[in-house]
Formats: sequence, structure tokens, C-alpha cells
Amino acid sequence: MTRFQNGSRLLSYTFFRSKKTPSTSPNAALLQGNFQIQQHRHFSNLARVTTKEEKEPRWKDSMDKLRNIGISAHIDSGKTTLTERILYYTGRIHEIHEVRGRDGVGAKMDSMDLEREKGITIQSAATYCTWNGYQVNIIDTPGHVDFTIEVERALRVLDGAILVLCSVGGVQSQSITVDRQMRRYEVPRLAFINKLDRMGADPWKVLNQARSKLRHHSAAVQVPIGLEDDFQGLIDLVKMKVYYFHGSNGEKIVTAEIPVEMEALAAEKRRELIETVSEVDDKLADAFLTDEPISSSDLEEAIRRATVAKKFVPVFMGSAFKNKGVQPLLDGVLSYLPCPTEVGNYALDQTKDEEKVVLSGTPDGPLVALAFKLEEGRFGQLTYLRIYEGVIRKGDFIINVNTGKKIKIPRLVRMHSDEMEDIQEAHAGQIVAVFGVDCASGDTFTDGSVKYTMTSMNVPEPVMSLAIQPVSKDSGGQFSKALNRFQKEDPTFNVGLDPESGQTIISGMGELHLDIYVERIRREYKVDASVGKPRVNFRETITQRAEFDYLHKKQTGGQGQYGRVCGYIEPLPQGSTTKFEFDNMIVGQVIPSNFIPSIEKGFKEAANSGSLIGHPVENLRIALTDGAAHAVDSSELAFKLASIYAFRQCYTAAKPVILEPVMLVELKIPTEFQGTVAGDINKRKGVIVGNDQDGDDSIITVHVPLNNMFGYSTSLRSMTQGKGEFTMEYKEHSPVSQDVQMQLVNTYMASKGAE
Repeated sequence: MTRFQNGSRLLSYTFFRSKKTPSTSPNAALLQGNFQIQQHRHFSNLARVTTKEEKEPRWKDSMDKLRNIGISAHIDSGKTTLTERILYYTGRIHEIHEVRGRDGVGAKMDSMDLEREKGITIQSAATYCTWNGYQVNIIDTPGHVDFTIEVERALRVLDGAILVLCSVGGVQSQSITVDRQMRRYEVPRLAFINKLDRMGADPWKVLNQARSKLRHHSAAVQVPIGLEDDFQGLIDLVKMKVYYFHGSNGEKIVTAEIPVEMEALAAEKRRELIETVSEVDDKLADAFLTDEPISSSDLEEAIRRATVAKKFVPVFMGSAFKNKGVQPLLDGVLSYLPCPTEVGNYALDQTKDEEKVVLSGTPDGPLVALAFKLEEGRFGQLTYLRIYEGVIRKGDFIINVNTGKKIKIPRLVRMHSDEMEDIQEAHAGQIVAVFGVDCASGDTFTDGSVKYTMTSMNVPEPVMSLAIQPVSKDSGGQFSKALNRFQKEDPTFNVGLDPESGQTIISGMGELHLDIYVERIRREYKVDASVGKPRVNFRETITQRAEFDYLHKKQTGGQGQYGRVCGYIEPLPQGSTTKFEFDNMIVGQVIPSNFIPSIEKGFKEAANSGSLIGHPVENLRIALTDGAAHAVDSSELAFKLASIYAFRQCYTAAKPVILEPVMLVELKIPTEFQGTVAGDINKRKGVIVGNDQDGDDSIITVHVPLNNMFGYSTSLRSMTQGKGEFTMEYKEHSPVSQDVQMQLVNTYMASKGAE
């Protein structure tokens, strides 16, 4: 039994038990004594026996009654309205406000203008509510693919999800995107067909669309009684009961028998449900094939097994606006979505080159927690943590694996609407918030016994930059506050200064990425910013060896300057890990050793801006073979200047070339538009490297220079009638063609001349 090897961890658990259930048994007394006198290890065997029996059910019960879910949907499918009803029925809010309500209050989750861009809400990352004794955390799921890191984190935190579909609009483009993300991160899900009260509502059409477009293996678990204005209630196909929703807000559920005229339809749909589930569940298939009667509990268990295994998607129905069908959906979340221990989570072991490690997901293991969201609260930074393994306590010391810092937890809270509920400890599977912990979004915390990270620490390099500055001089403070916060929240967003123009430069993963941040600065911090033209981060490199021999001599009154450096520069071999190497190959003391660092510094500084277009030079090796020094006039400055001029002198002889970022672009487009899109890619100097079919869609993989990809999303939409989509990630820097190089150099020279 390895989990109790650590004496202190065992002891803290026994304390955790004894606080809740004071016991007079001699064993319990022993355990408390054991907690107080940690040195007495001879009690540990006895303690192991007692805790095993009383502790296992303790955390197991609370883990089984925990759900971490996200709600995602196409815009205007009723996601916010549904969340509002869930909060109302679980007692979290005491009155319902509509999204575009006349009372001017607006829905609870619609707290900002930017809500339209972000999906649910920005203010609360995890809303906590209880339903039938279960704890449900509803987690904010971001909708943008550009925020790859953020989407990945949010979906890592979810154990299950509700996909909301509109009964009139059906499966729309955003529904397909959201579903694809969930499939990529293997999130089990339920579907909820909303807006059955609207004109033209047709849930069966939507169900068929989900099967054909989303490739869902799905079936309805409910049948609506009446549609549009006649929508009255729902038939539960698992329990074969009818639910009617009475009361001013549909809070009174009346259970009745199935009306006679609906019996045939209900029986047919139940058979279809059993058939669909038995295709992916062997236990139910055996009962179905032998024509045994299938009880509601057998069917419920089979649906749960198939849903947790991601082989089946149960479809619920209702109308959130008319307060019908929300409570059975909540029951469905408890019945069919997994609890934290049923979901396999893995971490990356930093000591073994990011090898994947499967986490047990129980409170017994070492602490592993992920900071998935940061928020600027009234009391400073509030960090949301999802605990994957182990237990976290107020006052504990934890280690941030990404920075290596040791941090004490001053305050541990559970978010409860706008109020915070202080808690002493939390275990695996839970979502808590901590104050006063300085970290970035995506950092992993452990208790120091392991070095795991939940997401890869290899952050992709930013590929696009924009110059940005506040319009009014007074808003500089707010402007820098915004940039600092966004840098912490998103590791792919960088801020720097252009040394020549003195402008603030923001860099990120693409056009949309930077546009969203500029918009957020305007809305959240009320700072209007003017933005320059997007710039691509070019690099320069050399292609052949070139010698240098430079003497820097300056004689004025007093001490002069004297320094001579000789050697050569050459490109580094292909695939080398460093981008700049400096070799001191001087034998003897022709240059005193205390000047060597300033020579290296000079070359590094010179390599920061190549003479072609002023971008950094990389893949460069500098070898220093000879030189000369003067007893009086040589100084660090003299040698630094000598090396800068030496680099400039030999740079042109080394045949420099410009490197541009090449992107790996994956396009998903309907097959009928394939010719048009491929022609456009060729025009943008792209190379098609792969072409696959996925149903009616073509998936094309291409390598395209980023410089030719500006405004691509707009042109792709117009070429594919809005049905195409693409993802773009950085691949490598590769040399540009000769004509492009000439063009870039001429543009750079012209701008230099204008200055």
C-alpha cells in the first residue's frame, strides 16, 4: 500500500477525518495522538488498518457527488438563458431576469459587453451550485480557436459538457467548431435541444442533423408533448413518465402517466433509444437481443456507461425561456456525466522530458493543481485552481512548477455567486479559488514531491506583432495595467518595446488574437488605443563563412580607444539547439581575458539587428582567433565597439538571407469549394502537403508564409459561403525567395531614408 508510505500525509488525513466525526474509540484516539506526535511511527501499521476502512468511503462519496461541466453552443442558442434557469432552480439566484429583459437588469451571467465575444461570462470562471445533494461546477468555456492555450485549459478542467442546440436553427457552424474541440479533448457530453416553444421548432430534424453533421451516435431520452405554442411537457423515455412544469417559473414539476395518444410514439422512441445504446454497450445488447424486459435502472446505467466512454450522446429537450425541461436536464447531468474519478487525466513529468503520467484523481496522491483562470478582484489577484490529485489546505506551502517558487496559501475560498465561502481544505476533483498567489494562467502547483505540469511548458513563439499606443496621454497607467494582466493570463501574448521608434509592440498568435486584446483594453479598461499595421516577425541568417579583421583606434585628448579583433563568422549546422554561439579560440594573451566578455557582448548586440532589414540574426557562430590590445588605451568599450564594427564589416560577405515565419494551416472546407480554395493557396505561395476526406468535408494541410495570410479568414468565408474554417500554428522560419528579399530590403531602406 504505497499511498500511506508518507507518514505525515497519513497523519494529515486522519486529522481530516477526526475533525468531522469525533470518535471515542481507542483507535481514533491513537490516530489523534499520532497526528500530534509525528515521530512515533510505530503506530502507523495500526493506523493504516483503521483509516483504510473509514477513509475510503469518506472521499469516494464526495467525489461521486461532484460534476465539473461546461455549457457551450452556437451564438443565440440560449446558453445564457439556460444557465440563468439552472442557477435559479438550484437556489443560487432568487429571481429570473431575461437576457434582453425590459427590467433593465439583464441575465446574471451577462455581466459585460464583451460577453458576446467570450461565450458565457467573463466575471465568473466557475459557478458552483448544488442539485439533489450533488455539487455542480459550471465552468466558463471560451469559444475562440485563436486562444488555443486558453481553450485547451478550459477543456482540461471540464469532466463533461452540455452542447446546446437550437430547435429551429439546428446544427450551426459554431456548434460544429465547439463539438470538434470537445472531441479533440475527449469530453463526454449531453445535447440539449432548446427553444421548442419557437415557431418552426423541429427537434427530430435537429437530432438527425447532429447524427449526420456532428457524427454523434445519439438518441433522444425525452419526447416533447406538443411543439411551438402547444409545448406542454416532456415524456421521460427512461422512466416512462411525463413531466409537466407548473408555477410562475416552472419550479413545480408534476409527474403523470403518459397520455394514451402518445403511448405508441413513446414506445417507438424508447425502442430506438435502447437499440442505439445497445450498439455500443454489450450488457444492454445481451438483454435487448434476448428480448428481456429492460428496466429503467438498467437503461440508465447503460446510457451512463456509453456516455462516459464517449460512445453515445443522450439528447434532452426543453425550452429554457419558457422554464420547461431544465430540471430533468440537471438530473441528466448527475445521472450520465462522469465524476472526476471516472475521467482519465494525465500530467507531463518534467524530470523525464515531458513524459505523460496518468493521474489517479484521488485525494491520496501528491498534490497536483492547475491555475486555469485569473481574475482581478477587489482584494488583488484571484486564482482559480482545479485540483487533479491530492489535498490542498489553507496555510500549506505549495510549489509553482513553472517558476519553481514556493508559495504559502493565505486564503482558500469556494466561489458562491458573488460571495466567497472560506474553506479550510479541498480535495481532488474540486474547483477552488486562492488569493495572494502570484502566478500566470496555466501554471501547475504541486506539494514538491513531484515535478508534473498539466499543460506543456513549450509555449509557441508569437508570430505576429502590432504597434499599439493609447490615444490620450492620461490613460497610460490603465494601459500598462491592462497589458500586464493580459501577459499573465496568456503566455502566448507578449509585450515589448521597439528600440528604434520607442513604440509599444504587442505580439501574439494571429490577427484575431491581437484584435481581441485591443478590444478588451477598450472595453474593460476604457482605454482607446491606436494600432499600427500588423508586422511579421522576420529573422536574418548567414549562409557562408566570412572572415573579419577590424582595428578600432581612436585618439583624442587623454586616454584613447584601441581594440583589434580577428576571426570568422559561420552558420550553425542544421538542427542545432542554440541560435548564437561564441567561441574564443585565442591561444595566449594577445587580448587580456577580462576583455573577452565585452567582445561577446558586442557581437550579441550587433546580431540583434542585421543590416538587411534590421531584424535579429540567428543560427550564427562567431569564432575569435586573434587580436591585439594596447597597454593603456584598450578598454571594455573599445573592444565592444570593435566587435560591433567587425560584425557589420563581414556580414555582407557572409551572404545573409531573410527568414520568414511559415505557418502550418489546416483548412476544413466542404468538398465543392476545394478547387477555389486550393487556387487561392497557390496564389499565396502556399505548399499543399496533405488532403483528406472527412464525410462531406475536405481537410487540406498547407504550409503558407504568414506574410501572405493577412485577412485570410474573410476571404475564406467568402470563398466557402461561410462554411470553411481554418486553424493556423507556427511551423518554422524558412528563407524567402530572392524577389521577396529584394522587395523587403528596398522597403526597409526607403523607410530608413525617410527618417
